[in-house]
Amino acid sequence: MNNIRSTLAAVWRIAAPYFYSDDKWAGRGLLAAVIAIELAVVFLTVLFNRWNNVFYNALQERNQAVFTYQIGYFCVLAAFWIGLKVYQLYLNQWLQIRWRRWMTDRYLGGWLHDANHYRMQLLGDAADNPDQRIAEDTQRFVEQTLSLGIGLLSAVVTLVSFVFILWGLSNEAPLHLFGKDIAIPGYLVWGALIYAVLGTTLTHLIGWPLVGLNFQQQRYEADFRFNLVRARENAEQIALLHGETVERTRLLTRFGHVVENWLGIMQRTKKLTAFTATYSQASVIFPYVLVAPAYFAEKVQLGGMMQTASAFSSVQDSLSFFITSYRTLAEWQSVVARLSGFETAIENAAALTTKENIIHIASDDKGTIDLEKLLVSLPNGTPLVTADDFSIRGGERTLLTGPSGSGKSTLFRAIAGIWPFGTGSIAIPSQATLMMLPQRPYFPVGTLRAAIAYPGEASAFSPEQVGETLSAVGLPKLAPRLDEDAHWNRTLSLGEQQRLGIARALLHKPQYLFLDEATASLDEPSEAALYNLIKDRLAATTIVSIGHRSTLEAFHQRGVTLARDGDRFALRDAGAGVKVS
Repeated sequence: MNNIRSTLAAVWRIAAPYFYSDDKWAGRGLLAAVIAIELAVVFLTVLFNRWNNVFYNALQERNQAVFTYQIGYFCVLAAFWIGLKVYQLYLNQWLQIRWRRWMTDRYLGGWLHDANHYRMQLLGDAADNPDQRIAEDTQRFVEQTLSLGIGLLSAVVTLVSFVFILWGLSNEAPLHLFGKDIAIPGYLVWGALIYAVLGTTLTHLIGWPLVGLNFQQQRYEADFRFNLVRARENAEQIALLHGETVERTRLLTRFGHVVENWLGIMQRTKKLTAFTATYSQASVIFPYVLVAPAYFAEKVQLGGMMQTASAFSSVQDSLSFFITSYRTLAEWQSVVARLSGFETAIENAAALTTKENIIHIASDDKGTIDLEKLLVSLPNGTPLVTADDFSIRGGERTLLTGPSGSGKSTLFRAIAGIWPFGTGSIAIPSQATLMMLPQRPYFPVGTLRAAIAYPGEASAFSPEQVGETLSAVGLPKLAPRLDEDAHWNRTLSLGEQQRLGIARALLHKPQYLFLDEATASLDEPSEAALYNLIKDRLAATTIVSIGHRSTLEAFHQRGVTLARDGDRFALRDAGAGVKVS
C-alpha cells in the first residue's frame, strides 16, 4: 500500500505541473475532449448491449423486419463508434506530443541550468543515462499515463453503467440449478466480482517482480547503448591500441546483463501470460455457463442470454483492468521511478549551490579575481588546493604550473563557478566575461560556423570574420567549409581542434581567458605563433595558462605554482627563476 501511495505521489509530482503551465489550457482542453469521447464510447457500448437483446431475439423469432432494422441501427452505432475512436486517438496523440514537448523542455532546463548536469556527475547520483530519461522515459510516461488513466476511467464508468444492467438481468435470468431457481440477488454481479478479484490477486502475485525487472532492463539497455556510443566516438584510440578484442568482450559483457535480465523478464512474463490468457479465455465462456441453465429452462430468451453475456463481459473486463494492464503497469511504474529519481538528482545538484559550506562566487568592482581563504576539495571532502589573499590581476598574463594531479584544472573549474566543493570565496569583477579553453575543446554537431561561434549564435560573427580568424590560427583550408555540417570533434585532429578553440577565443574576445593546456597538442613553433596572436589580438584580455613546457614562460608576465603543503597544494607566486614543471 505504501508503495502504491509513493508511486501515485510521484506520478502527481511529475504530471501535474504541465496542467498548470503556460500550455495548461490546451492540455486541459485536449484531456477533457479525450475523456468526453471515452464517456461517449462507453455510452455507445451500453447501446450495443441493448442491441444484442433485440437482435438475437429477432433471430430466435425469425423476425426479418426487426432483423433488417437492427442491422441498419448497428451500422449507425458503428459509424459513431468508429468516428469517436479515430478522433480520440488523434486528440490523444496531440496531447501526448504537447505534454512530452513541455516535459522535455522542463527537464532539459533543469538538467542544463547553471552547470547542473556537471554537478550531477560529480555527486554520482543514481540518475544514470539522463539522455534516456529525457528522450525515452518522458515519451513512455506520457503515453502510458494517458493510456492507463483513460483505461481506468473507462473501466470505472463501464462498471457503473453495466453493474445495474447486470443486476437487473440477474433477476430476469435467475440462477437455475438442478431444476430449481435459486434466488441470489445480483448473482451475476457477484460472480463477476469474485472472478475478477481472484484473477487480480493471482496476477499480482505472479507478476509483481516485473516492476523491478523492467527498471533494470531499461538501465542495462541504456548502459549498453552508452558504451556503444563511447566506442564509436573513440574509434581512433581503440584502433591505435588494437583494443577491438577487449572492447568487444567489454561490450558483450554489458550486453550479457541485458540478456540475463531479459531472460528473467521472459520467465516471469511466460508465467503471467499463461495465467492471463487462461483467465481471458475462461471469461469468454464463464457468463454462458452461469446463464445457460436459465436459458435451457426457458426462463430467458436467446437475446436476453446474449445481452447478459455481453453485460457480464463488460463488468468482468472493468473489474479485470489491472489484470489486462499488468505488464503495462509494471513498465509504467519503472518509468515513474526513473523520472522521479532524475528529478531528485536535479534538485540535489541545484541544492548544492545553496549550501553554506561551499565555494562562494561573489562580484566586485576591483578589476581583479580575488581568492580569499579558498580551499578546493574533492567531492568526498579530501582537501586539494588552498589559496588565500591571492589575486589574478587584470590585463596580466599568468602561467600556472604544478605537478600532475595537483588540482590545476580543478582550480579553473572553481573559478568558473562549476566546482562547489570546498570553502572560501572567489570574487570576480561584475559583468566580466570568462572563457575556459580545455585541452580538448567541445564543438557541437552542426555547421563549422556554429561550432566556432559556440556558445554564441552562428550569426554573431560574419563569414568574413570567421574566415579571416581561421586563416590567422593556421586553418585557412577550413574557411570554405563554414556552412558544412559535421561532427567536428571527430573530423578534426586534436591539434586542429585546439587551433579552432583559439579561433573561438579570438572572436569572442573575453575579458578573462583561461587556457588549460589548450595548445599542448601543437608543436612549439605553432604554439608560440598562437600565443603571439593572442597577445596581439587580445591585448586587453587577462590570460591564465596551465602548461608544462618551459617555452611558455616567454609569453607570460607572471608565474604561479601549486606547491605541496602537507596533504594539499598551495597556490603561490613562483618567483624569479622558478622552472616550469
